[in-house]
Amino acid sequence: MTDRRRARRRGQGELEVQVLSALREADGPVTAGRVQERLGGDLAYTTVITILTRLLAKGAVTRERVGRSFAWTAASDEAGLAARKMRRVLDAERDRGAVLASFVSCLDPDDERLLRDLLEQGEAGGDG
Repeated sequence: MTDRRRARRRGQGELEVQVLSALREADGPVTAGRVQERLGGDLAYTTVITILTRLLAKGAVTRERVGRSFAWTAASDEAGLAARKMRRVLDAERDRGAVLASFVSCLDPDDERLLRDLLEQGEAGGDG
């Protein structure tokens, strides 16, 4: 039975998304132990701490000292986490224009239209 539970491997970033979701669903800041409970308790406490620490380094969560431990809060949602990943990739490249041009050329027409609309909204908001 243990082998069956271990047979399903989580996809890259799936744990981060689950932890962020657990934090967003909480009424306020929660401890790592509480996050572990919200996720069903099948993850080791140390795994939850590792994921929270990685999310902290990415700016996706915040923490505050509560007694001898920390209480954690989501600082962004899944979209914010994905945007941070995209930004890190862009920041790591020397030719930003080439990276952005390549990215845009790979978009399907609906996503390209959405991106254009979002850029136009940003420009309209900057006029005031």
